[in-house]
Amino acid sequence: MADSPQTGMTYEQAMAELEKLISQLEDGQLPLDQTLTLYERGRELAALCAEMLEKAELKIRTLSADKPGSGQLEI
Repeated sequence: MADSPQTGMTYEQAMAELEKLISQLEDGQLPLDQTLTLYERGRELAALCAEMLEKAELKIRTLSADKPGSGQLEI
């Protein structure tokens, strides 16, 4: 497992890994040190996903603003 999220990761890849980590953490069968490592990785992945979503939203807003008569976009 990498120390930080890969920069070439897609949103879907990051979410899939995050979901896997959550499942492992919810199982509750891991030693404390491994639990902390997975928790840290999960926080990094969650931040990466949030950043990707923010960029996508900004791009959608920019594209919508460029199109005349498009009105307000609600996300």
